[in-house]
Amino acid sequence: QVQLVESGGGLVQAGESLGLSCAASGSGLIINDMGWYRQAPGKQRELVAVIGSDGTSNYADSVKGRFTISRDNAKNTVYLQMNSATPDDTAVYYCNARIRRLLSVRVNDYWGQGTQVTVSS
Repeated sequence: QVQLVESGGGLVQAGESLGLSCAASGSGLIINDMGWYRQAPGKQRELVAVIGSDGTSNYADSVKGRFTISRDNAKNTVYLQMNSATPDDTAVYYCNARIRRLLSVRVNDYWGQGTQVTVSS
C-alpha cells in the first residue's frame, strides 16, 4: 500500500516563511513526478509546483521566485519551501506523486491527506 504523509503547515503572518514536506511509503516504489497542489475555499485545486525525478521543476506563476520545491529521492520525500507568504497563499496544500510499483507498468496518482496553510495579513 502506498501512502503519502504530509507535515508542516500552520499559521504564519504575511511575509514569513513556512515549509512543507511529504514522504511516500510503500514497497517497490518507483516515483516519477512529485508535486504540490493547493485548494482555497470556493476554488478549484491548482498546481503549485512539480519536480521530476531528475530535479527538473516547474512552478505556478503566482509562486515563482517565492516558493522552492525540492526532493530527496533516497527518502522518497518532497519539500516545499514557502517564502514571502501572502494571504492569497492560504489554502489546503496537497502532496501528489506519480508512482509505479516495481514489476508493474502502470503509473498511478497518489495524494496526501492535505495540510492547512493560513497566511494572515
